[in-house]
Amino acid sequence: MDIVNDGLEKQRAKRRRVARMKKMIIYTIISFMLITLCVMIFLVFEVISLQRQIDALSAKIAVSETVDDANEMVDDSFLDNLYLVDNMDNIAEEGDIPMVYLTFDDGPSDNTDAILDILDDYNVKATFFVVGKDLDTYGDAYRRIVNDGHTIGMHSYSHNYSKLYQSEDSFVADYNKIHDLIYDTTGVDTNFYRFPGGSSNKVSNTSMSVFINYLNSVGAVYYDWNIASGDATSQAFTADELVDNVMSDVVKYKTSVVLLHDASNKNATVEALPRLIESLNEAGAVILPITEDTEIIQHVSVVQ
Repeated sequence: MDIVNDGLEKQRAKRRRVARMKKMIIYTIISFMLITLCVMIFLVFEVISLQRQIDALSAKIAVSETVDDANEMVDDSFLDNLYLVDNMDNIAEEGDIPMVYLTFDDGPSDNTDAILDILDDYNVKATFFVVGKDLDTYGDAYRRIVNDGHTIGMHSYSHNYSKLYQSEDSFVADYNKIHDLIYDTTGVDTNFYRFPGGSSNKVSNTSMSVFINYLNSVGAVYYDWNIASGDATSQAFTADELVDNVMSDVVKYKTSVVLLHDASNKNATVEALPRLIESLNEAGAVILPITEDTEIIQHVSVVQ
């Protein structure tokens, strides 16, 4: 009997131990879950708090950048004696017919003939701001631009920023070189100029006012742009995206000077050109080459 009782007692003790172990395991799991939940709630609040701080900081930075952008033409030592050109009079109003000027920088190139063929197919005249190239290879391209009735302008001879913008002397020498190349090759005494990087570039080692004053002194007119197709950026836009980039902005202005590029690696620009012309025609735009009568589009000008 005692043996039976001892066995039963041992079984009861074992059950109690098992029950206690189960409770401990359950309590441990519950405690772990509660701790985890508390940590997660804490982390959520921390993330929300950090996001608010980031948003506030971003807002401050945006405001700061806006102020900087508004004042950079005054504060930037490279752009002293310049002011931002106010083009508010060029904002389109209802009923305005868009005047669009397609401009091609950096040519001539292996794509020049293809661009000229497309323009000819659509009976469209454009403007080519050319650089200095080997005449044995590209002499016919310079001449065809002019013979096809397009406007030819200067985009520097070297397109070497550090050399071109090193000093007034280097700029003048480069200007004369590209002007004479165009005149000697095509017979055109062009006075249209486009600064590499635009008149508001930040890479010039000399104040842009020096170069602008020189252009003014020789009767040259520099044109910037108010619409960029995007083909100059490192981002590889498709032909359709290039067209969309232009068309989304054309509606904003009475006069639109569109920045495009004539370069051997700009195949997307060539591919986009027919659809761009068709889209502009559908929008009722008039496509013209830059002439003496064209509204001047500039980013900055010399303080008078």
